Amino acid sequence: MKAAIIMGSDSDLPILQPALDTFKEFAVEYEVVIASAHRTPDKVHDFASTARDRGVQVIIAAAGAAAHLPGVVAAYTTLPVIGVPVNSTSLGGIDALLSIAQMPAGIPVATMAINGAKNAALFAMQILGVQDTEVQAKLTAHRSRMAEEVERKAQKAAEAIQRQ
Repeated sequence: MKAAIIMGSDSDLPILQPALDTFKEFAVEYEVVIASAHRTPDKVHDFASTARDRGVQVIIAAAGAAAHLPGVVAAYTTLPVIGVPVNSTSLGGIDALLSIAQMPAGIPVATMAINGAKNAALFAMQILGVQDTEVQAKLTAHRSRMAEEVERKAQKAAEAIQRQ
């Protein structure tokens, strides 16, 4: 079980950190690559076209502005590609969101929210979990912990309201 993260610039790394942290938390093996669809297209081609050979099963691709990277990666592989639009321009990431979401028919890219790296990692794990019961169990436990946290907060809020 292995995921890959590719980002267009080292400036995207802070945005992708939640995905890295999530993969670490869930003990998912991953690789990280920085490559530009426009400035290093050969590197992007090599990364995407050989990902399956390296054992990669799902790819998170993040980019801002024109955000062509996820689509270019998807063009070179049949692995699932999850796009993360990055807020890197005065348009607040809307340009990247629309670029990634508007892929032509036949070359799909799952699109997360702007700067939505954590959900991208969780979605990648859902994809991996289709065939891996250990990942499924970890995701189920994660959801249980989230539900418990909400209940703790709700109880705390209810107690605070009653004291008023």
